[in-house]
Amino acid sequence: MATIKIKQVKSAINRPKDQKRTIEALGFKKLNQVIEKETSPQVMGMIDKVAHMLEIVE
Repeated sequence: MATIKIKQVKSAINRPKDQKRTIEALGFKKLNQVIEKETSPQVMGMIDKVAHMLEIVE
């Protein structure tokens, strides 16, 4: 499967609980961390839910 690199660029502080849990489920521990995930419908849905806090890294 293809992989995608994502970076957390905004903090999860003062965000709804479901968005905080989504960031944790993606595997982010701290700000500006880059994570590589396999592209699946589940992962892409989680990325879409918190897209305003993430950035796709080429």
